[in-house]
Parts: sequence; C-alpha cells; structure tokens
Amino acid sequence: MATGGVARLVCGRWSKWIVLAFWIGVLALAGPLAGKLTSVEKNDNSAWLPGGAEATQVADLQRQFQPDDIAPAILVYERAGGLTAADRAKAAADLGRYKTVDGVTGDLVGPIESPDKAAIEVIVPVRIDDDGWDALPDIADSLKATAETGAPPGLDVYLAGPVAAAADSAGAFAGIDGTLLYTTLAVVAIILLVTYRSPVLWLLPIITAGVALTSSQAVIYLLAKYADLAVNAQSAGILTVLVFGAGTDYALLLVARYREELRRHEDRHEAMQFALHRAGPAIIASAATVVVGMLCLSLAELNSTAGLGPVAAIGIAIGLAAMISLLPALLVICGRWLFWPVRPRFGTPEPTATGFWARLGGRIARHPRRTWIGTAVVLGAMALGLLQSNAVGLTSAEQFTTEQPSTVAEEALARHFPAGGGQPVTVIANASSAGPVSQALGQVFGISEVAEPVVKGDLVMIDGTLASPPDSAAAQQTVEVARAAVHAIPGADAKVGGYTAVVVDINDANRHDNRLIIPLVLLVVLIILGLLLRAIVAPLILIATVVLSFAAALGVSILAFRYIFDFPAEDTSFPLFVFVFLVALGIDYNIFLMTRVREEAQQHGTRRGALIGLGATGGVITSAGIVLAGTFAALASLPLVAFVEIGFAVAFGVLLDTLIVRSVLVTALNLDVGRWMWWPGKLMHKRDAEPGDKPETPLSSSEPELTH
Repeated sequence: MATGGVARLVCGRWSKWIVLAFWIGVLALAGPLAGKLTSVEKNDNSAWLPGGAEATQVADLQRQFQPDDIAPAILVYERAGGLTAADRAKAAADLGRYKTVDGVTGDLVGPIESPDKAAIEVIVPVRIDDDGWDALPDIADSLKATAETGAPPGLDVYLAGPVAAAADSAGAFAGIDGTLLYTTLAVVAIILLVTYRSPVLWLLPIITAGVALTSSQAVIYLLAKYADLAVNAQSAGILTVLVFGAGTDYALLLVARYREELRRHEDRHEAMQFALHRAGPAIIASAATVVVGMLCLSLAELNSTAGLGPVAAIGIAIGLAAMISLLPALLVICGRWLFWPVRPRFGTPEPTATGFWARLGGRIARHPRRTWIGTAVVLGAMALGLLQSNAVGLTSAEQFTTEQPSTVAEEALARHFPAGGGQPVTVIANASSAGPVSQALGQVFGISEVAEPVVKGDLVMIDGTLASPPDSAAAQQTVEVARAAVHAIPGADAKVGGYTAVVVDINDANRHDNRLIIPLVLLVVLIILGLLLRAIVAPLILIATVVLSFAAALGVSILAFRYIFDFPAEDTSFPLFVFVFLVALGIDYNIFLMTRVREEAQQHGTRRGALIGLGATGGVITSAGIVLAGTFAALASLPLVAFVEIGFAVAFGVLLDTLIVRSVLVTALNLDVGRWMWWPGKLMHKRDAEPGDKPETPLSSSEPELTH
C-alpha cells in the first residue's frame, strides 16, 4: 500500500538525518529569541482592553492633562494608639525623599491625616515608562524602604494602591516560566515513565516538546514585537502547558501505533511509515481542531483573550509539526532498543486484544443503552454544581492563594480613609459642561467626594472618590451609575474611567466574549468532525457528549472551589477558557477513538468496530489524558487563584472525558446507535455484527492489507 511521501521523508534511511539537522538549525535560531518573550509581555489590566472601551478612551484623553501614564502609590503610616509628633514629622520629611526615587513624577498629595488621628496617607504618582508595569516592583521596593528607614518605633508603614498591587503580581509571576516549565516537565516525565516502563523512551517526547516550545516562543516573540500581538504572563504560561500537554498526547498516539507496527514489520523504517500513515490523519485532525478552536478566541473583545488565541494556535501547530517529523526521525534513528525492557519484537501478538479496555468493551456491550443513559444521568447530576457559579471576577485580595502585602496595606488604608481615595473615578467631558457633570457626579450614591474640575483646552477632568474599595462589586455598581448619570447630560460627551472602570469594562468584555465564542467553537468543531467522519449523526452525538462532560467538570470544579479551596468566586474569563480547552482538547480523544472505530467499521461494522477501537486505543488515550491533566494541574503550582481554577477544572475535565465520557459513554452510544452513527455516509450501509458474534481482535483488523 502507498504510505505517502511525507511518511517516507521523515523516517527514510537517509532523510531522517536531514529532518534532524533541520530541527537542530531551527533550535539554534529560536533559542535566543525565545528567551526574550517576557520582555514583550503586557501584564497591566488596561492594556487588555480594546481601544473602543470607555475606560481606554478616558486613559487616552488623560494624556492631555498629564503627559505620562501615572499609577498612584499610597504610603500609609499607622499607629494603633494614635499618631505622635514624631510620626507626623517622619511623614512630612519623607515627601522630599520620595521625589528622589526613580520613576516618581509630578506633585505628591499629602500628608493627609485620618479623621481618627491614627494614620497618615501620602499619594505618590509614579510614571509608567517604556518598561511598562514591569518596572513598578523596583519602584515599590524603593518607596517602601524609604518609608521604613528611620520610622519611629511602633509606627507601622504600608504600601497600597496600583503600584503595590503590581509589585505583588510581579512577585507571583516571578519565575512563572521556570516554575511552570519544571513542574510540567516533572509531571510529564513521571507519567511517561509509568506509561512506557522504559528508562529511555520517555526522553524523546520531552525533547521534541521542548524544541516545539522554544520554537513557538521565538515565533510569538517576533509577532509580539513586530505585529502587535498581545502577550501576557497568563498566555505565556498556558503556552507551556499546551505545547507539552497536547504535544505529548500526539507523541503517545504515534508511539503506540509505531509499537503496533513494529510487531508486524521487521524493518523499523517501514513500521514508522505505516504508523504515520495510519495515525497521522487522526493526529493532524485533532491538532487542526485545537488550532481552529483557539483561533476563535481572536474574535474576543478583550485583548488578553484575543491574544491567547494565536499564541495557543502557534504552539499547537508547531508542536504538531515537531511530533510528526522530529519525533519519528528520532525514533527510527534510535531503533527498537528504546522500548527496553519491553521491546516489541517482530511477529509477537498485540497485547491490546485481551487487555483491560477490550474486557471493558465486552461488559458495555451487554447493556449499551442502559450504560449510556445511566452515565449521562450521573454527568447531569454532577453539572448541578453550576448553580453555584459565581464568575463575577476576583478582587485584589481574592486573586492570590496567599495573603499579599498590598492586601494588608489596603485593609490598613480602609480602616482610616475612604476606601477609594487613591484610585478615584475619573470623568472627562467637554469643558463647557464642567458644572453639570461635576454636580451629577457628586449626586451619585457611592461617590463620597468630588474634586475641583481641571480644565485643559476644550476638556475638563473631574475625579470622584469612591466610598467602597475600588475593586469591590459596590464600586463597580457605582461606576455604572456614574456613567448613566453623566452620559445623560446633553452635549457633555462625558466618559468615565479609572481603575474601577477598567475592571467593569474587562468584565463586560468577558461576558460578550463568552456569548460569542462558546457557540462559535461548538459550530467549528461540529463542522470539522462532520468533514472528518463524513457523517452528521456521529458529530452531533460527540458534541453533545463533550458539552455534557464540560458541564459536569465545571459543576464539580465550582463545588470544589467553594467547599475545598474556599474560593469565593471565579474570574469572568474562567468559563470561556475552560470551555475552549475542554472542548478543543477533549474532542481530541473522541477523534482518536472515532477515527479508529471508523477504520475498523469499514471491515467489521460499527458495533464490532467500536469494541476493537476501544481495545486498541483505550490505553494510549487514557495515558494521553493523564498527561494532559497532569500538565494543566501544574498550573496549581502558581500562587494565583485564576490559574489554580483553570488548572483544576481542565485537569478534572480531561480525566472525566478520558476515563468516563470517551471510554464508557461514547462506546455505549456507538454500540447502541450502531451503523446509524455514520448517517448519511456510505458506511451506514455496512452491516453491524450480530450481538452473539465473537469480536475479532485488533491485530486481525490492522494487517497491512486493510484499505483506507
């Protein structure tokens, strides 16, 4: 049979060395560029918003009033028993010292003494230069050190505000690439060692995934630097997980098929050609589904979500290229000894014929309808946890798994001052409407004080102090009320911005993206499945099982967040990210299974093909699912609630999909629906095996004479 030019190229006796040399060259070029990826990341919230967001428009207009982008640092001096003269003198003296700190600009506000005479606050404006928010941690450290130097005994000093929050975020993200990479490597290595039971074989998929990750990071760096691709620490971290998780999945499927073919072909080059020819279409289709699904994220309003789409798609595409070219070349270069101590010898029987998954298929075949209905009911019950979903966003204090200095500082600030004093609501309007806008803002419930209007040319800027913490739900409600109030003033063209407005616009954009992208991903995946399986019924059934699996995984995860992790809420982007990962990646396993079932159904009919397909792919798909779940679980190594939530939900969902949905639910549906799975394709006319027929082994169905 023809094995295809690509298969011969990557594993030919001489061409395999060309493939290896090509990837070594790619790695040499990509390595230096990959190391620069963090330099182009944008991790501030405002950079995530689209240009049309109201908060973004206000930020742009503010440059007419202050040429630099400014972030406030709030120094808080607190003494429980009441301030002393020495405390007041210290705060006053520090004003001059703060001005000498690199990055501090403009006029400082304060010292402001609290009404209870127990605290002082000083607001220090900090310039955000070309280095962006990445430079703020060093500035925060300098300000805090200045405040602590020479402080009278018993005077507590805190640093609050956006600069402090940026410093804590930088600390949480510090070493994220290394932490996540090493954790992922350890997880994948352990799982591969257990899967292959070989002290050497596991190295090749990891080496190949490492080459793919480095190459992906280099491409993404170039796009971020020269094509304005939005990249942040979150998308860079998810890239590591995706490349290692999905890439290792493709490696497992290929190596499993290669091991099968080594038992049928004495020459390892020929065995790899057959393995690539047979497993390649399923691997490529799976990767294409993930790539297209991820690219759907590009339509998101939120820049961070839109940027994740191409970042993830690039990682998957390059991972696929490496796994179907570099990995086969390495495998045939090294030879059969890689599988030691369980080497697949030519002529030996295929062990999947009588393994666990073959036996499980036999049990499901006794009562397939009862099995799939019962499984669906259990999954539906698990999905009831969705009733406790609270994807309204996380406050600054809720974003971290451990208490952060900025959170403690905000609590100290709130004990003595209006909660939103350092991060006001900012309104910019036409200067001619300064009076009505100021009056309307002052009448908004939740605004405790309105500053004097500042006029520059045709525009006026008015700041309002929030009575609630700026990241609270109450503050967000205040911003929405303020917008309604000032928008209603004729001719004012008033816009409301500031930190809280940024949060409101991010949450609104996330909700819009959920409504747009979730249905779009389902439609795209449905179309791809229809083209791949040449049927309508099977794709609809598979989509239904994946959606049910997603709902069950999300329901259980939310219950775990409430009663085990004690997380009060989820980020507004959480449902979309988990959906895209579980649907795009979860459909992979159905593609792996159903392409094999379809292959076998052409020979034996759908019901027998379902049993053969399960027996042949059950072990490798389960291993692939465990690898992917393990890599996403590595996200929990980071002290960020959003990462822990995504990691847990995706890891649990992948395991649920692999162990229950794909192996039990889909197999039972295959057995019950039978040849009608392939309607209206030609395969639906292939007679199913009768219930009493003895199933044939996967080995007999995979001989080289099989036509595709």
